[in-house]
Amino acid sequence: MAPATIAPSLPAMEQVFAGQAGASLLVRLVMTITSLTIAVSAPVSGLVADRVGSRPLLLAGLVLYALSGTAGYFVDDLYLLLATRALLGVAVGAVMTAVSATITDWFDGPRRASFLGLQQMFASLGGVVFLPLAGVLATIDWRVPFWLYGLAAVVALPAFVSVRDRRGEVPVAAVRDGRVVSGRVLGIYLLAFGATTAFYLAPTQVPFLLDSLGTSSALVGVVVAGSTLSSALAALAFRGLRGRLDSAAITTLSIALLGGGWLLVGATGTVPGIAAGLLVGGAGVGLAVPNLNLRLSELASPEWRGRVLSGLVVAIFLGQFLSPLAAQPLIQATGVGGAFTLAGIVMSTGAAVAAAGIRKHTITERKVR
Repeated sequence: MAPATIAPSLPAMEQVFAGQAGASLLVRLVMTITSLTIAVSAPVSGLVADRVGSRPLLLAGLVLYALSGTAGYFVDDLYLLLATRALLGVAVGAVMTAVSATITDWFDGPRRASFLGLQQMFASLGGVVFLPLAGVLATIDWRVPFWLYGLAAVVALPAFVSVRDRRGEVPVAAVRDGRVVSGRVLGIYLLAFGATTAFYLAPTQVPFLLDSLGTSSALVGVVVAGSTLSSALAALAFRGLRGRLDSAAITTLSIALLGGGWLLVGATGTVPGIAAGLLVGGAGVGLAVPNLNLRLSELASPEWRGRVLSGLVVAIFLGQFLSPLAAQPLIQATGVGGAFTLAGIVMSTGAAVAAAGIRKHTITERKVR
């Protein structure tokens, strides 16, 4: 939730910096530049995780997270604020890569699927807690939510005590060979990039859509947090679903949910409709992230795992960064609601085509048998 925690502050921030040229776009970049630097720095973090170990990478990332995140409270220059957010991205890239590499080193098989689901669930629960809290804090002053990043300093102590690198100490699942399966891995990266670009319309555009409806900052935080609540519930169900459906089917389902949710957001134009759409779309993301993480961990050999998983971090956060830039022409042409509708149509159509392909493949297999 590092980029999105300040989402409820964006309208007030835009008013504060309204006199500065390009303030409207720059304020949105205050949130998404974090995603860009995560994407740029994550490959280096993956290399460090593979060569040095996940533990030192995790601890260094947590300390930098606390320092760069809370720095946003103290700066009063928009460009300096962008710089602190860029450093926060470096920290997030380190933390996410270290956590994913540690999970895949410690667990395999169904236990790995279960823990990746729990990882996404707790990440989403963080949004359920911190987005509404950030909305309440933003009613005091738009700068106050930046203090939430200081919690990383609290997390760093138990991480120092309990986290150990265990690569080679526990069995790992067999892989096809010792190389990165580049074609399949690239496909997963592209899928994650496209889905995240669409999903990040929620924290970057929904606050402005709700603001146009006269919604308070506190309620903005609650509504946007709805997507993280449903994401947590879907992630909790991931292990059971993975036992019944293969990776391709879960991917298709997750894109269908995201597309359907965005159609609701765009078509209704009301606060209840937007909230319902975010709940549906959030469930799609809750299934997609652990599913793609699990598939990558199955495809990559242990000695490459940190770098392969860091590529997923790159795809996700590059999509987050580019989302407002890609959406801007659509918003100018059709409005915020229209951008959601178009994204929903594209994803729903893609999911329908994929479902038809899966069904055809299943029928063919049955005939062969």
